[in-house]
Amino acid sequence: MAKELACRKCKAVTTGKVCPVCKSSDLTPDWSGIILVFDPAKSQVAATLEITVPHKYALKVA
Repeated sequence: MAKELACRKCKAVTTGKVCPVCKSSDLTPDWSGIILVFDPAKSQVAATLEITVPHKYALKVA
C-alpha cells in the first residue's frame, strides 16, 4: 500500500508527489485525522475548514 501524504497548503491527502487540489509539491507524511468531502457547497464542516473542492483531507498537518 502506498504511503499517503498531506499537502501543507490545503491539507489534501494524496499518494502522489503533487497535490491534486492546489498543485503544490509541499507534502508531508506527518498528518492526522481525516475528512471526506463530497459536496463542499452543502457541507457546514467544509465551510468551516474553508474547503471548496471535493476530496480527502487531513484535519491536522504538521
